[in-house]
Amino acid sequence: MSNDRSDGVAPVPAGERPLGELIEAGSRYLARRGVAEATSVCEWLAANLLGCGRLELLTHTAAPVGEERAAILRSQLIRVAGGEPVQYVLGEWDFRDLTLTVDRRALIPRPETEQLVDIVLAAEDLWCGGAPWIVDVGTGSGCIVLSLVHERPGARLTAIDISEAALALARENSERCGVGGRVEFRLGRGCGEFVAGSIDAIVSNPPYIASGVVLGLERHIRDHEPHTALDGGEDGLDIVREITRDAALVLRRGGRLFYEIGDDQGSAVRDILETHGFDEIEIREDLAGKTRFALARLRGL
Repeated sequence: MSNDRSDGVAPVPAGERPLGELIEAGSRYLARRGVAEATSVCEWLAANLLGCGRLELLTHTAAPVGEERAAILRSQLIRVAGGEPVQYVLGEWDFRDLTLTVDRRALIPRPETEQLVDIVLAAEDLWCGGAPWIVDVGTGSGCIVLSLVHERPGARLTAIDISEAALALARENSERCGVGGRVEFRLGRGCGEFVAGSIDAIVSNPPYIASGVVLGLERHIRDHEPHTALDGGEDGLDIVREITRDAALVLRRGGRLFYEIGDDQGSAVRDILETHGFDEIEIREDLAGKTRFALARLRGL
């Protein structure tokens, strides 16, 4: 195997080496190739390879690492340097209290979506009546629905995705997290097939990037994550419109709708929600201060 396809410089030295030396060399290699947070990425790879946490990793920098493991790290560094997301290289990623399998079948779970789960959990009126029925539209890896069932085990949860591959990944993650029998999985485009007025809440991280923007995304996103989970149509809001239209029919009166949205879409999403009979509309920011979430209530009689 070639050490590097661009300049012949090895990502990490060959042979048995101290852990700290490998991390230092790997970090320099990634930084030279423009990988953001190169040291952190190298530490994630090394910690995963050695089966330990990053803190433990940094307290054992003198520990020897054999050539077999160094070769694996070398291969992983080359993949990351080539633009592949570190999460896909690792094959798993933490989301809230769960460790999920991640691969090209679905979007990589992100910190903003963890905050969306927080918003759903904090909606007191949703939880005060017992066991709500919550539908996750566009479940992808299952990160939202699995977090909800893990943290609110009494809820009834249904996960929907248009992609058979993504739905299979979500099922795999449900088994990995030990909640396989507590989530219903459905293949479909949206929530329009449910009985009218039967759902307590709908949550979605839909495709919300405008079609013309997708090809201009950073290469680790554009070239590796599924475009069907990114592309929201001409203005990025095609799927939001579809879900909102259907939600107005299948939610009970007073039912809740929760979205993750783009940072320039707050006003447009508010208009869509108002048009379809939603009130108590809130547009909220993420921890970086960017518009990121929309939540609303279906107007009562």
